[in-house]
Parts: sequence; structure tokens; C-alpha cells
Amino acid sequence: MELNVVFFLFSLCDFRTESVAEKMLTNWFAFLLHKFLKECAGEPLFMLYCAIKQQMEKGPIDAITGEARYSLSEDKLIRQQIEYKTLILNCVNPDNENSPEIPVKVLNCDTITQVKEKILDAVYKNMPYSQRPRAVDMDLEWRQGRMARVVLQDEDITTKIENDWKRLNTLMHYQVSDRCVVALVPKQTSSYNIPSSASISRSSISRYVMVLDWDPSPTQGANLWTLDLDSNTGDSRLDTDSTAGDYNIDIDNNSSFRYTGSPDSLRSRAPMITPDLESGVKVWHLVKNHEHGDQKEGDRGSKMVSEIYLTRLLATKGTLQKFVDDLFETLFSTVHRGSTLPLAIKYMFDFLDEQADKHDIHDTDVRHTWKSNCLPLRFWVNVIKNPQFVFDIHKSSITDACLSVVAQTFMDSCSTSEHRLGKDSPSNKLLYAKDIPNYKSWVERYYADINRLPAISDQDMNAYLAEQARLHSTEFNMLSALNEIYSYVSKYSEEITAALEQDEQARKQRLSYKVEQLISAMSLES
Repeated sequence: MELNVVFFLFSLCDFRTESVAEKMLTNWFAFLLHKFLKECAGEPLFMLYCAIKQQMEKGPIDAITGEARYSLSEDKLIRQQIEYKTLILNCVNPDNENSPEIPVKVLNCDTITQVKEKILDAVYKNMPYSQRPRAVDMDLEWRQGRMARVVLQDEDITTKIENDWKRLNTLMHYQVSDRCVVALVPKQTSSYNIPSSASISRSSISRYVMVLDWDPSPTQGANLWTLDLDSNTGDSRLDTDSTAGDYNIDIDNNSSFRYTGSPDSLRSRAPMITPDLESGVKVWHLVKNHEHGDQKEGDRGSKMVSEIYLTRLLATKGTLQKFVDDLFETLFSTVHRGSTLPLAIKYMFDFLDEQADKHDIHDTDVRHTWKSNCLPLRFWVNVIKNPQFVFDIHKSSITDACLSVVAQTFMDSCSTSEHRLGKDSPSNKLLYAKDIPNYKSWVERYYADINRLPAISDQDMNAYLAEQARLHSTEFNMLSALNEIYSYVSKYSEEITAALEQDEQARKQRLSYKVEQLISAMSLES
């Protein structure tokens, strides 16, 4: 649609987020800033995303609540002290088991799913996220020697349950140590993939033993596997012996069952046990969810004072500072790394200045607010908060929370009002309090630099729009778009024709009459 139609709708509709004009303006910028985003702004945005993800994963992340030790958001900060240790796992290359193993950095407090995701990130780091295998479709094998293989799961018969709280299994739970060899394999039915229960009946155990009780052939080279579960602590331990073919699970102090066979046979043949339905069991990982009313305050662990929260937030902020600065500098610069200002920005800002002059609006704050609402707050904030709209990536809840803090800082930088901080101010305001005045100066300089650039004629702009339409002619269905516009016009035909009758330029071009003719013609055809 021609640019003047966008402007015209802009003047018809009030400035609300659901207005047609705003949606059209946002899409107009998305279309015309695609090249700038791809060649210039995309790089610092992606680097910021990667830096946040990497920094968050250096410390524990709760798989249930999404809280993390390292965060920019106080709402997503783990307040308890979590003991953890960094491990290096040697992952078998899934494409070629004979090639060198791939070292992957994980934490011993990571759940098995978190470990799988980190391995997938390392193995497929140069592959788009949508084309990678999914963690849910893969099993994590812990390999000991040539034959011994254990499938690790978030939940199995060793999962610890205490007072209606079921804790997800971690590497620490399985006592996986540094430099252990692991492999990701397509998910199969596994003896370890057994939902835990507060009580597993002896009859269930007996049925399970009957299925597993078979003799392997002498050529299978079976190992002795012993997985012990302490009934008091819930800790498990796997022992292997290359000279025998027994598998032993101690369910409690008085009952156990033994499997005779190779590990691979156990993986492929063992069915799942269906335990009795669990009632009221709550799952947790690092921190128990405090929203449950029966949760005692003492069970939540010792809380650190808020000053320590802010110190930890500031430490994370300092690590990410360069990446935030690089992104803001790119977005608030008319010339950056050889990339010139997109014509659409200059043309739109000049249009807003013309409207201000036409209506005798000389307040600089009003003009500043118009421009901020038009581009930074309407387009860039959405891109910053949702990089998955631009890149083929996965955005976790903790990454989303951190990007929201960055996006809020970006919004505050575009504001003309003074931010008065106090003891009750949100932590994200305190976090960037010293930086926002500097960012504001960048915004003011940016708007002033754009104002000083040579004006763009309508002829040049029309030529630019025609070229953009030609470049993307095969990517859009024009008839479908026109049909969507017609659906809207026919629904609000009375309001649109009335508004057209009140506008001087519209009356000169008889737009109201043309709209009525269009609706009549389309009604006859349909």
C-alpha cells in the first residue's frame, strides 16, 4: 500500500496499540528495515542474546521456576545459595562415533534435560534451532567402558520423593563425575524411564523382574550393573563389573531384584512400569515453588538480604554491559560501521516534524515523544525483547526476563521525563540508573542528526518503495492482502466514509465515493 495511505490512516485512528495505523506502521518499518536489521543491527542483537544465554548458563537455572543464579531480573533470581560444580562431559559425536569426542561444559546440578540441551547447543552450534534434534526426542547415555551404558532421565525409579515433593534427577543425583563419556541417542524405551512413586508395590516389582529375568548368550559380553538406592537419602549409585552379567536394583533395605543380561538388552527390552496414580505430588528442581500454601517458610532456605540481590544483579549487568552498549549505539546512530540511515526513518521523522509545524507544535518534548513512539518504542523494543522473530533460536524464560530488562532500559532511554529513584524503585530501574542519562543523550543526538540530514523527496521515496516491492515481489500474496483490507473496510464502511467526507484532501479526490463503489462491486461479485 502506498505510503500516503498509511499516513492517512494514521491521522484517522487514535494512537492506541490496537489501532490499524499503528499495526500498519509497525509492519511498514519491519518491511523497510529488513536490510538494515540483516546487515547492521542484527549482529549486536544476536551477540547480546548469546551473551545473556551464556552468562545465565554459567550458574544454576531452576528447570521448574526458570529462576537463575545469574540474572538481570530480580523476579527470576534464585535467592537461595545453591551449591554446584562445573563439569566437562565428553560427548560422543552423534554423526561419527569414531571422531574425537566433543567437550561440553555443564553443571552437576543440571537436570538431564538441561544437560541434553547444552549438548545439543554444543554439537549443533552452527545449525538453526528448528533443524536440530529436540531434547525430548533424545536419550542421554552415560557410557562406562565399551559395553556399559546407562540412560539418564529426569524421572525414574531412583527419583527422590519427600513429603509430597518430587525432585528432578540431576547429574549429581547419578554421581556423574568430570570427564565422563556421554552420548545422545534417539529415544528408546528404557528401564530407567520409569515414573517414580511414593510407593512401588512388591507386585509391580515382581512383574518387572519376570520380564527382565532371562539369560543372555555367552557372546554378549555382559557387565555387572548395580544401581543402589538408599531408602533414607534417595541417593543412587551405579557400579559396573566387566566379569559378570548381573543387574541389581536395591529398592529398599529388604527388597531387591536382579537382572541378568547385557546393558543394551536391558535398554531395548524393558517395558515401562505404570505406578499407582500420584496425588498431590509437587515437582521441584533447585528451589521449591513458594506459591504452595502449605510450604513452610523455613523450608525455603536462608534468604540473602536485598543488597546482595542487587550486587549479584549488578555483577551480571557488568558482564553484559558491552553488548547492551553496542546494540544501543547501533540503533541510535545515523552512520554505523559503514551502514547509512534507512530512508524510511528519515522520511517518517520529517513527516512528523512537518505535522508539528503545521499544527504549531513547537514543544521539543512532544516531537521527541512522537518519534520515540513511532520507531524505538513501536518497532525496536519488540525486536529486542523477541530476537526469535529475527533469528532461528530458542528463547528460554530466563533469557526472556533478561531481555525484558534491556527492553525496559531502552524505553526509559527514549523518555523525556526524569526518573526519580527511591528505595521502593524496581531493581531494573536501579540497575541502569547511571547509564540511562548517557543513553538519553544518544537518543537526543540521534534525533538531531536525522533532522540535519538532507530531506528525501517524494520521488526518491516512491522509487525506493518500488524497488523494495520488486525485491520482495515473490514473498507476498497481494490478492490475499487486498482481501484482508477489504474485509476491514466493509466491516467499518460507515465510519471510514464519514471520516473521508470530513477530510479536505479526501473530498478533492472523491475517496468516499470510490470506497462506496468498491464495496458495491465486491458485494455483487461475492
